[in-house]
Amino acid sequence: MNDPLTKAERTRQFIIETTAPIFNKKGYAGTSMADLTEATKLTKGSFYGNFENKEQVALAVFDFNLGKVSKAIQLRVQQAGTFRDKLGVYAQAYRDFVRTAHLEGGCPILNTAIDADDTNPLLKEKAAKAVLKWKKNVMDLIQGGIQAGEFKPDIDQHQMALSMIALIEGGMMISQVTNNTGNLDKVLKTVELLIDMMKA
Repeated sequence: MNDPLTKAERTRQFIIETTAPIFNKKGYAGTSMADLTEATKLTKGSFYGNFENKEQVALAVFDFNLGKVSKAIQLRVQQAGTFRDKLGVYAQAYRDFVRTAHLEGGCPILNTAIDADDTNPLLKEKAAKAVLKWKKNVMDLIQGGIQAGEFKPDIDQHQMALSMIALIEGGMMISQVTNNTGNLDKVLKTVELLIDMMKA
């Protein structure tokens, strides 16, 4: 079977996949071109032949890292039976992510939002769009649960979705800075309590 990707596309993909953990651990500002060339064993010329600058690599890497997380969560959501279980996937997934190599360096949304807050508007915009999409996905599940009679009809969906996201991202941050995954587990129990509070 022939590879549908061109040599240039394969090189771009190789650069993205190889540098993804570095950007996620060190952040945009903390990652140097030397880090990238050392990891990929490519010259600066090869880099600039595929990407205009370090920022372009970082933007592609964010999409790649976010895509890995989103696909893993969506697969679990599709497999879950009830809407309560579908919402619970977010807590379970992030609990699992920190214990595997799936999220080397932590959550790409959290890392990028903190790293690019005032220094990189393009990365900040990508992180903001990711949060808003996440909020919409959670609200859609809550709405589905209301329609299915699983959840109370008078839930403030915006508040619930934002609270869940804030708890998960806050739990990830606390877990990272304290180097203690048990702290994340405690916060994620609160996410599960929030979901249970919505039950009809």
